[in-house]
Amino acid sequence: MSDQGTMALARRDLLSATAAAAAAAMLPRGVYASDFHRLTHGAFDITVVSDGFITLPAEILLPDATPEERQAILPRLGGGSQGAPVQANIPLIRYGDDLILIDNGSGTNFQASAGKLAANLRTLGIEPEDVTKVVFTHAHPDHSGATTTPDGRVLYPNAEYFVSEAEWSFWTNKAFETHIPAALHGFARGAQRDLFSVKDRLTIVKPDQEIVPGIQVVDTPGHTPGHISIELAGDGNLLITGDACTNDVIFFEHPDWHFGFDTNPETALKSRKMLLDRAASEKIKMLGYHWSYPGLGYAERKDNSYRFVKA
Repeated sequence: MSDQGTMALARRDLLSATAAAAAAAMLPRGVYASDFHRLTHGAFDITVVSDGFITLPAEILLPDATPEERQAILPRLGGGSQGAPVQANIPLIRYGDDLILIDNGSGTNFQASAGKLAANLRTLGIEPEDVTKVVFTHAHPDHSGATTTPDGRVLYPNAEYFVSEAEWSFWTNKAFETHIPAALHGFARGAQRDLFSVKDRLTIVKPDQEIVPGIQVVDTPGHTPGHISIELAGDGNLLITGDACTNDVIFFEHPDWHFGFDTNPETALKSRKMLLDRAASEKIKMLGYHWSYPGLGYAERKDNSYRFVKA
């Protein structure tokens, strides 16, 4: 699929009544309440807070699948013949006096079914002013779109922000209109809006760098050129994968398939295989952004692919 075709799909109204109803049925019971999934991992207390869901077309979720394969897989995701809903799972990590978000969701800058993070945090008694750090896995609108409010204010005003060096360089290139394909110009403008709005409190990080002791940057490029995952030490470690592996059904069972929104598709495949192979070999727990809520589980080898095992 061409970049133009991909982004044309992105600009569609991706929500249909059928897909939205299916998505609502699959949401966690407490998605708009206070009973989100909680766990302790080493020195970290983690709550998986939902930002809601987005709906993606089959051409994005399953560009390599045959029509028959699409029709077999999409209902398993709670979708119909044209697409399926996927969750947006955002870890809130408490470490000492820090409250750390890994990504901050869509805000009002993607689909109306998402952008629920701030409201859901309030059900936990957490105001935006309480958040001390926001780590971007990457600067796509469903991951960084809530950086500012519609009137341009920084939503989490007391937070430090973190993004990878390669991600910053890619999206903020002043010559982006000639530097990157036209199909990505809308995403670039959104990334620049988000990143420049917190430039005075933004830390550029490199692979293996720590955010706080025990929270380390893992280089997983491909979905975007500077995409990172986050690894938490303790209890066998926990990998917060971002969009390095976008779905817990499709890309576990078909690790060689592409995803329609990957900027560098072959690099993305390499990163995904590295993550899944390492997670399966070392029995590392993972948390996926767009996986079935709460997105926690393990990769178990099955023939030449993997099976997702819920934690």
